[in-house]
Amino acid sequence: MAKLLIVESPAKAKTINKYLGNDFIVKSSMGHIKDLPKTKLGVDVDNNFEPQYKVIKGREKLLKELKALAKKSKNVYLAPDPDREGEAIAWHLAQELGGDKINIFRVNFNEITKKAILQGVDNPGEINLNRVNAQQARRILDRLVGYKISPLLWKKVQKGLSAGRVQSVAVRLICEREVEIEKFVAQEYWTITISVLPSSGKEAEKFEAELYKINGKKSELAKQDEVTPIVEELKKETYIIEDINIKEKKKNSPAPFITSSLQQEAFRRFGFSAKKTMLFAQNLYEGLEIGEQGPVGLITYMRTDSIRVSPEAVKETVEFIKEKFGNEYVLTEIIKRKEKANVQDAHEAIRPTSCRFIPDEIKQYLSQDQYKIYKLIWERFVASQMSPAIYDQTTVTIKAGRFLFRATGLVEKFKGFTVLYEEKKDESEEDKTGRLPVLTKNELLKLLDVKPGQHFTKPPSRYTEATLIKELEDKGIGRPSTYASIVGTVQDRGYVGKEEKRLFPAELGKIVNGLLVTSFPDVVEVAFTANMESNLDKIEEGEVPWQKVLEEFYKVFVNNLNKAEDTMRNVKKEQEKVTDIVCEKCGGTMVVKWGRRGKFLACSNFPACRNAKPWDEKNETVAKEEVSLEVCQNCGKPMVVKVGRFGKFLACSNYPECKTTKPILQEIGMNCPEAGCSGKIIQRRSGKGRMFFGCSKYPACKFVSWDKPVAKPCPVCGAAYILEKFNKSGNISRCSNPDCTWTEKSGV
Repeated sequence: MAKLLIVESPAKAKTINKYLGNDFIVKSSMGHIKDLPKTKLGVDVDNNFEPQYKVIKGREKLLKELKALAKKSKNVYLAPDPDREGEAIAWHLAQELGGDKINIFRVNFNEITKKAILQGVDNPGEINLNRVNAQQARRILDRLVGYKISPLLWKKVQKGLSAGRVQSVAVRLICEREVEIEKFVAQEYWTITISVLPSSGKEAEKFEAELYKINGKKSELAKQDEVTPIVEELKKETYIIEDINIKEKKKNSPAPFITSSLQQEAFRRFGFSAKKTMLFAQNLYEGLEIGEQGPVGLITYMRTDSIRVSPEAVKETVEFIKEKFGNEYVLTEIIKRKEKANVQDAHEAIRPTSCRFIPDEIKQYLSQDQYKIYKLIWERFVASQMSPAIYDQTTVTIKAGRFLFRATGLVEKFKGFTVLYEEKKDESEEDKTGRLPVLTKNELLKLLDVKPGQHFTKPPSRYTEATLIKELEDKGIGRPSTYASIVGTVQDRGYVGKEEKRLFPAELGKIVNGLLVTSFPDVVEVAFTANMESNLDKIEEGEVPWQKVLEEFYKVFVNNLNKAEDTMRNVKKEQEKVTDIVCEKCGGTMVVKWGRRGKFLACSNFPACRNAKPWDEKNETVAKEEVSLEVCQNCGKPMVVKVGRFGKFLACSNYPECKTTKPILQEIGMNCPEAGCSGKIIQRRSGKGRMFFGCSKYPACKFVSWDKPVAKPCPVCGAAYILEKFNKSGNISRCSNPDCTWTEKSGV
């Protein structure tokens, strides 16, 4: 009799089948086979929160096939992913396939290699019920929040809305960041930089230093009128090197990737979403066809919060480093890595299953994006076992009368791990990498230039997917298996939008977040949600019964739910507010309505008259002349707002009879800089969806720019405006004058 082994993925089944041979039948469950029903709550809150699982629609035929195979098999091995979701899949399979004559075992594979597969099958275990209970508790918590709050939102706002236990907290973080940005008031400050040259040096030896003390106190210059007399004074001073300090610095190699750090680095380097990164990592874990070797699992399990590495992997990698780079590049001292609290440590860090699968040697078998992720994981892991990089850091203090200047430079002595891999540097690190000439104490310097610099403090940046994941991780919200789904769901639901790779709250997100924060302060409270994650971990460790955690949550939750029924703001009723605007179509009164994309004005004679207008948030009532009604130029019907692949646009309400569309002209708050033009700069999209900026008077005015114009004068040449753009390294501002070299960076 053959043995039956069941995994959750067809790709994984194919790879494992190669290693087990004819003694085994390897099948896929296609993920979960049972779940809570879609049409009702499915949880008996009065009977110890008993879940009412049902076979997922469409899985009946597959389950019947698996049952038939199980009856004919000597042993059944359940091998879904080694995490909570995988344990729940195995548990449900065991319930459905179990019988008096069927031996059922649980096996875990941290990596899909021949050695790991054979070891797992030779040493099977039992289903971890604590892990199952942690998954059940998480699933029921999410179901209670979703199925109890969502109908309330339908009643108070509009149909089709939904709430999520963790996702709602993520939306709250994004909304609160937006409020911080809106309230931020920029503060002006100035710096003074000198360009100097050793008295006997050549032009190539010039270097820069920045003012940091005046009369022994830290330099804090807020206005230009403070700076101007100092600049004049500095032009007359004598510059002498007061002190030179040289320190040897070691930069340790980074730890191997965990789920969150992989998602963050893939975003910084490639702009990949968390979901995209995990998709390619899943491909690499489950196995890909590598020439004559057939399907090969290239990395270990990719959902982990541990930086632990097996001794065998370390040994193999050390030998590889010796061969490839030399003995001096091998890590000889144990690095004390900082790990976050509450690490589950169920799996190793993300690493290649063998460092002998060199990225460039197997590149031909991978897609371009699979190669990028594999190379990133491979280089990071190999580098983690390499020696530190060594630098001499030189700090030079320059005295000029009552002023002290400082210059810092790094001189590389030994590349160490950086010969293979370097983490993305932030701006402060980049400033220290410049070289300094050979200098001596008390040496006189020749002043070449004094450069004052005007700066403004910047508001906190909107979250990117990477920084949101880091924030969630730092606050203990979510787990490695949930980060990608969290940042994806908040966007899919229309609560959060994305512009230039940064997340901002949509109008709908602001409304729903405000309602939830007021009526369900615990559910969307960061510390409460983090504590709930901790409780789920305790359930998995067997420290607390899962029903007790649910009971404590539900007491608070149901009390808030009952209050919200009466006290939650009713957005739907707000649509009954009558304005003083007259409908130009039928003479009726316009009333306030609220839709998925925010407030709008509609004729009170609906449905006889379907006239609608955009709502101006700046006014409680909108004067008639301030409303711009867009009319289809083809058929005369009102235009409506639609959302397409490249954002919002206007489409004729008479669709499909009339298919007229036009872009929405979104002003950015700046007049056209072209001489004699009275147009406004608006945001547009090209035919391929790329954003650019142009004049509203086009085609009469041809002004256009890929970078965003900002009505702020250049601090160097005084040009009327500057240009801003966003790339992987952050925001970059530059002068609009092509002859001016001024630029300024701010980090991601």
